[in-house]
Amino acid sequence: MDRRRIAQIVAAVAQNGYIKGFATGTLFRGASKRFCVPGLNCYSCPGALGACPIGAIQSLAANPSIGLSFYAYGFILLAGALAGRFVCGFLCPFGLIQELLHKIPLKKLRERPAFKLLSKLKYAVLAVLVVGIPTCLAASGGVGFPAFCKWLCPAGTLEAGIPLAIADSRVRGAAGALFAWKVSVLLLVIFLSIKIFRPFCRFVCPLGALYSLLNRVSVVHIRTDGSRCDGCGKCVAACPMGADSPDSPECIRCGRCLGACASKAKCWSAASRNAASRNAAKGSASK
Repeated sequence: MDRRRIAQIVAAVAQNGYIKGFATGTLFRGASKRFCVPGLNCYSCPGALGACPIGAIQSLAANPSIGLSFYAYGFILLAGALAGRFVCGFLCPFGLIQELLHKIPLKKLRERPAFKLLSKLKYAVLAVLVVGIPTCLAASGGVGFPAFCKWLCPAGTLEAGIPLAIADSRVRGAAGALFAWKVSVLLLVIFLSIKIFRPFCRFVCPLGALYSLLNRVSVVHIRTDGSRCDGCGKCVAACPMGADSPDSPECIRCGRCLGACASKAKCWSAASRNAASRNAAKGSASK
């Protein structure tokens, strides 16, 4: 087991450490629940020890007076500025689940041009479901609600809806058409995860959309040494997310490009791309 997989498992367990909740169908109510975790992890998961940042943002959109959600924006900006989509690659429990599903030995879908177009969908999900609908309802005097969580999020169905329905007969009794729809979405994501590497992260996830906006300038970065790179393209071919460079919004910092680069032109860098470029320029000038 590689170090990234170990980090993913540790992160998933750390974010969902309230084991009692899975047995009793109750939610953790401790002080840590007021703070966001970095990845997509449902607040209503019986084991969750923290809040989901996307759920908190929707609360802000529906009710701007809620201070926690202002904190959520700041938290996401900080996490994104420090790590970008490294969070997706190392710290997101639902990303780990998709990767494990992809290991099922069935025929995979090859990379195709339509995937790049579909990757734009996550920005529409962010704009419409996470921000737009809750904000418009609140502004019109109605009652805002978390549209993404209610209508789409498969992580919430897997981590919260199904475990709570299993543990609590009242939840099972209240399950109706909406729950059936959410289960259908989850089953589709499970099927696609077997065929495509992390399809939800790549095409739909609004948290991934937010982190992708900061991918190019994040402190934790994969840097390419232009003096060593021979342009062979093996790094691009090895990327399971279809990214054409570590600066791509789709790069989750999984590190596969590092292993594929025979010339060792890529390395981890604890500085943004811009800072690394400035340092490289200074080094060249001093020679």
